[in-house]
Order: sequence, then structure tokens, then C-alpha cells
Amino acid sequence: MTLMKVLSKIFLLLAAVALFGANAMAADVWRMATKQPIDSPEGKVFQRFAELTDKYTNGELKIQVFPHEQLGKENAVLEQLQAGAVHIYAEGFGYMKKWAPELAWVSPAFVFDDYDHWVRFMDTKLVKGWFDKAASVSGVRPLGNPTAILRGPYRVMVANKPINGLADVNGLKLRMHANKLAIATWTHLGAEVITLPWTEVHQSIQKNIVHAVNSPIALVKSMRFNEVAPNIARHNEYWQSVGFMMNVAAYDKLSEASRKGLLRAYDESGAYSREIMGVIANSDIKEMKSKGTTYTELDTGPFVEKMQNFYKKMESSGELPAGFLEAVNASR
Repeated sequence: MTLMKVLSKIFLLLAAVALFGANAMAADVWRMATKQPIDSPEGKVFQRFAELTDKYTNGELKIQVFPHEQLGKENAVLEQLQAGAVHIYAEGFGYMKKWAPELAWVSPAFVFDDYDHWVRFMDTKLVKGWFDKAASVSGVRPLGNPTAILRGPYRVMVANKPINGLADVNGLKLRMHANKLAIATWTHLGAEVITLPWTEVHQSIQKNIVHAVNSPIALVKSMRFNEVAPNIARHNEYWQSVGFMMNVAAYDKLSEASRKGLLRAYDESGAYSREIMGVIANSDIKEMKSKGTTYTELDTGPFVEKMQNFYKKMESSGELPAGFLEAVNASR
């Protein structure tokens, strides 16, 4: 064998080793779909999560955030999530009802005494079983503790006319997401419910297609709802988190070190969300009030009382998930 051929083979071998090493060192890139603008409070949490994931996995896993429904509406993103084209969808867990119908009940309206009561309910065997059921059907489950990323920190109704109590809900054209329980709830409370995508709410209120929308308080200003609906009423409709719904197969393919880093990033992002949501909410309310927005804290007693009949009827007809009310009461 000539020297030239030997050198050529050595060169090819070194190139192959270099290519193998480069591929081995290449980072996994996860696509994360969200509805919220990147500069919203939740958008800031998502960006922090991406930064911390990169840090705690030593660059082995990177999160690419796609805000403001860039990857499509809910159903399209859920299909991509199940197929592994999207790795995390940051939204309410109620959307997982397509795989486990019981998950529509993770945030029922006017049921829980306070936030801590809801957190205890979410940690029950009943709810964990619902998530297991969804995972067995879809290959999708929550990343970490499902209540870690705070949404809210409380819920309000934003309307183009004053809302001072339950009576003002009667006949109100209220935007709602496509959730049968939520639609039935607010129809029972007297509203005329109209389903619309989240990103179409501002324009729809502006055109008087709807009069109001329920929203986490920390998202009102970033979505500019107050510009077209300058009346905010706190009603504590329900407590909620931002569910980091993830593709389980993609998670299982990660190295143990990357999984630990990802979970650490998630937990610290949860702490960050609890740190900033209340501060942002108070600051936003102050700023919006200075520009003419009214802010009212409603007496929710009439809402709770009216919904008790709703839940009793559902229990009698067998429409409540088995063990639901027992779990609610046991977690008080």
C-alpha cells in the first residue's frame, strides 16, 4: 500500500471519528408551543425555562419556544405533540380531555375553597390516575408537578361593560374556549357563550361579537384586552396552572443527566412564576386603572350557590367522574 493511500485512509478515519463525535455532541432540540406572546408574564416564564434547560443540561437539550400559536391552534398542536413533532405544549391540562375525559375536571368553576385546596386535589390518586389514563392512550403526560407553573395568579372577567355581580352575567356574550364543561358552567350562570380562539378575543370584543372574556389577571394587559374591555371583575372562577404537556417518548430518549436538568429547570421556572405573577398582576392593575380601567372584586357567594345545584344535577345524572366530589371534600 502506497504512502498516499495510507494517509488517505487515515484522513477518512479521522473525518469519520470527527463526524461521529460531532453528532454525539449535537444537542437535542425540543419544540415548545404556546399561545401567549413572548413578552407576556407567561412568555417570560417560558423563556426562563428554555434558558435554564440549556444551563442545567450543559447544552445537551435546547428548548425552542414558539409563542402566540405559531404552530397552530389547540387541536393541531395536540396532534403534533402526540406525534412527537412538538415536544412540549404549555397550556391548561383541560385540553388533555381528548385522551382522558375526566381531565376536563381539573379546574371546575366555583368548587375549591382556595388555591391550596386545589393544589391538594391535584395531588390526589384520582387526578394522578386521570393523567396515567391520558398517557396510556396518547403518550403525553405532565412534565413534573402539574401545579408548579402558576397561571393567574387568579382569574377575572374582562368586559366592555361593568360587571358588579352575578346579575350582570345574565345575557352577557362571553367568549369561551371549546370546553363542554366551561360552556355548560357559564350557560348555567346566565351568559350567552360564544366559542372563539384566544388570539381572536381582542378583535371580537372590539367588534362587539362578544362582550367579555375570562382570563388570568396577569395576561389581561399583555393581550391588550383592557383596551377594548375596560372593566375587570375578579371572580376567582377556578385555580389553574400552565400544564407543560410533554411527549413521553421524547423524554424517555433523553440521557438521565438531561432528564434531571430538564426537571430542575422546570421546578425553578415554577418558583419564578410564583415570584413574578403576583407582582406583575398588581403592577398591571395599577397601570390599567391609571388609564381608565375599573377593577372590582366580586362577591362570589352567589356564583358558588348557583353552581351547587349544577353539580348536584350532574352527580344525580352520573355525569361527574367517579370519586370526584369525594376527592374534593377529602382534600379540604
